[in-house]
Amino acid sequence: MSIMTEIRDMALSLAVDHPIPKIAGIVLPPFQPGEQECEDCRFMAMALEGGAAGLSYLLLPDDSADDYRRLSPQAFVGARPERYAEDFGGSDPVRNMLGLAAINAICQQVMRLTDGVPETAADSIGLMEIRDHDRVGMVGFFPPLFKYLHGSGAELVIVEKNPQLVDRYPNLPVTLDITQLKSCTKILCTSTTVLNGTLDEVLAQCRSAEHISVLGPTAGYFPDPLFARGVDVLGGRYVDDGFLLLKLIAEGKRWGGATRKLCFQKPR
Repeated sequence: MSIMTEIRDMALSLAVDHPIPKIAGIVLPPFQPGEQECEDCRFMAMALEGGAAGLSYLLLPDDSADDYRRLSPQAFVGARPERYAEDFGGSDPVRNMLGLAAINAICQQVMRLTDGVPETAADSIGLMEIRDHDRVGMVGFFPPLFKYLHGSGAELVIVEKNPQLVDRYPNLPVTLDITQLKSCTKILCTSTTVLNGTLDEVLAQCRSAEHISVLGPTAGYFPDPLFARGVDVLGGRYVDDGFLLLKLIAEGKRWGGATRKLCFQKPR
């Protein structure tokens, strides 16, 4: 069973055991060709009645443009988020996008009901405890990591899927060879790998790693499926005010004021 499927099943199980409100609103930024490269329109969000909300990444190929543009925000109002969570893990990128937002919204509603948010947002990158002898694998670009590497003797390897990034960053150790992760002692992985279905492949290369962190704003769900696969830290965002989040995204403004850091650490 894939990690996507396990995350979906976790959310649907939570929805059976806890009252989940209906969808109150959704914001869908305009689609632009090459959406993955557009820093100003990377996220959409789904808010539930009561204020819980879930973020998702607009990781959509250009051939999904028509399907995305046919989505009507008003059509989501009053629907149950479980309806969209059920589609997560398939081959349709638009349904996966909506499914992840719904899963995050469901999980965040349960966090509200159960007081399941960690009291203190830990320094998720600092928890890696990078040492001089480490070989750090970075799956996706995390500029904040560089300050932790500065002045240390740790080695860095950046694994990417986009061959254009190799030429774009000639001074950085960027590779397309995912097997380079096998020799890494610490792994920092973008949560986008959950949405694009590549996290299973990444983790298969990290069995010798001492520490694995999965981080990103779209990691708003409970960590259990990832912890069971060897992940040590899951860091994302908790939405304090879903309605404000929708407003800020719709206005193209920073939405940090509607959210805060969310960090789960696997017990040792």
